[in-house]
Amino acid sequence: MSDAPDSPPTDLTLEQALTLAQSHWNAGQAQQAEHWCRQILTALPNQPDALNLLAVIAHAYRKPDLAIELLRQACQGEHASANHLSNLAEMCRQQGLLDEARQAGERAVARDPELLAGWSNLGIILQECGQLEYSRECLQRALAMEPESALTHNNLANTYRRLYQLELAASHYQQALALDPGYAEAHSNLAFLQTSEGQFELAAQSARRAIDLNPQFADAYLNLAEAESARLNHAQALHWLNALLSFAPQYVAGLSARALVLKRLGRLEEALVCARQAVDLAPANAKAHFDLGLVLQALEQHEQALRHYEQAAGLPGVQAEQALLASASLFLELGRADQANDYFDRALKAFPDSFQALVARSDSKKYRTGDGDIAAMEALLAGPRCLALNERLAVHFALGKAYLDTADSARAFVHLDAGNGLKRATFDYDAKATGQWVREIIAAFPAERFTRPAASRNGSALPVFVLGMPRSGTSLIEQILASHPEVQGAGELAALRLVIEARGPFPGNPAHGAALDLQGIGADYLAAVEPLARGKSRLVDKMPANFFYAALIPLILPGAFIIHCRRDPVDTCLSCYSKQFGGEQRFSYNQTELGQFHRDYQTLMAHLRRVLPAERFIEVDYEAVVDDLEGQARRLLEFIGLPWDAACLDFHSTERVVRTASTTQVRQPIYRTSKGRWHAHAEHLGPLLAALGVAKP
Repeated sequence: MSDAPDSPPTDLTLEQALTLAQSHWNAGQAQQAEHWCRQILTALPNQPDALNLLAVIAHAYRKPDLAIELLRQACQGEHASANHLSNLAEMCRQQGLLDEARQAGERAVARDPELLAGWSNLGIILQECGQLEYSRECLQRALAMEPESALTHNNLANTYRRLYQLELAASHYQQALALDPGYAEAHSNLAFLQTSEGQFELAAQSARRAIDLNPQFADAYLNLAEAESARLNHAQALHWLNALLSFAPQYVAGLSARALVLKRLGRLEEALVCARQAVDLAPANAKAHFDLGLVLQALEQHEQALRHYEQAAGLPGVQAEQALLASASLFLELGRADQANDYFDRALKAFPDSFQALVARSDSKKYRTGDGDIAAMEALLAGPRCLALNERLAVHFALGKAYLDTADSARAFVHLDAGNGLKRATFDYDAKATGQWVREIIAAFPAERFTRPAASRNGSALPVFVLGMPRSGTSLIEQILASHPEVQGAGELAALRLVIEARGPFPGNPAHGAALDLQGIGADYLAAVEPLARGKSRLVDKMPANFFYAALIPLILPGAFIIHCRRDPVDTCLSCYSKQFGGEQRFSYNQTELGQFHRDYQTLMAHLRRVLPAERFIEVDYEAVVDDLEGQARRLLEFIGLPWDAACLDFHSTERVVRTASTTQVRQPIYRTSKGRWHAHAEHLGPLLAALGVAKP
């Protein structure tokens, strides 16, 4: 290199050739710009400015690996250009190479302390590294250099958001938009903040505004999909992610986000393909490994999931805390509490202020007065840190549970009422519409529909539907049955709802009920669940809300069994009210609406009790199971046509995955403390009792 001539391969000077290449690039003439860069590099193989421009071209044409390699060459030596180093830092950040990005960014500002882009890029990199105070310092320095920079206001807002200084974050986003109303990135980032505050419609509007301004701005699609998923519009979220990947098919964050939405939709094999593709494209990206772990966990590929969680925890970035907690959650699902607690301890040791760790382990422990976790969670709510909505919700519900454990009703309901109120404000729910739907179901399935033999060939005895209100003992019944060697517990499956909804609204027009494709619905359901049975003769589908579709089951699957779980109505509703559900239980976050929903459920079940065939439908009371486990277990096994097996009495020792809110409870022997639990809290249950028509004790 030292012997190479310091001139381009034509009669132009180096400066003229570089200017010509840059002019072609600025004019959108990429091929000509690349030609002149190649001409320069033929004579001067490591000419850094030509390498930098080639890298910019490669990046624009979505060749990130080539762009980074070219910039690495351009940045060799102690006299590397600060601008080239800053470009290298940003491109490495985009590919998840955070250590290299930070090092290049720090070299850039050391080389030129007045480089605005250098401080801005370094601040963004440090956000993703989790070095937030350092990030704030860098971005404040950039803002001091150019106070009217919308870009820097936006980037500083992102750091404040991660520091939980949400008012400052919102202020800087608004300043960015005041300076540049057409700044798509600020609209998109504001959408992310609005989603975290439960303002889902505003978030969707902000993200759509960003897409209107820049139809190929990838992060806006991610934030719009997140807003839709947050309000449980997963199909719409998938629509936007598909739109993103149509023009950026190798965008790692888009692939990971699509994998998670597919997982929520129950399309696990498709989710796995997406998640693996993301990791293959960015093997150093902690978020990609974490999301792949989530999909693998859903597929019960536990060892692989743990390996990817460990990789996520060991890579640079902000994923380590979540990865450790996901590992703990996995072990809880498997019933291995000691290993779960090890991961909770690791998380709290590495992240002493982790509200997520405190909240995540709340369901797996029994609180006692003076528990340090209670004080720590109270301090989080009272402290200077501005918690996002989802964080406030989680802490309120965890504290509600803690105070219920310690028999402090007054404090428990301060937090339960606060948490439920915050959650209820994030969505629309029409209790009257639910009641009307129940009446339509009853009208569509009169008794005479069950006096005719079912004209279905789907006579399989495989499906056992365990259904009822959430928190009514469905998980306990599933665990008891799944302890039998001929029973596979499949958990809460969406299969029945999905195959029914694929035919249109349910129940449809009662006058045309006979025209339902009974054969097709039953066949599609069996096709979906038979692979889950793993050769066993019975499979338990424990989706509580299947009670809405229970009238259809004997018509589409005449060989199937239906077990309806009942529990004291107030105990059931109290248990619902004290839980923030992972799925869609919109009726649960207001005592009056919860009581109304239970009344509608009772009305429907009373009808089903009259019309369903006795040999296909049985009811079991939670309280009866508590009082006589063996008697009720024998009764249920006889109902589903299986011989007695004593393993069903030792259900809490059965090793299997349990992914419901009751995962901890079903790992314990039968206990009686949940019977009549509501009496101790009756003073705080007035609206619920009134809605249920139950007198105070």
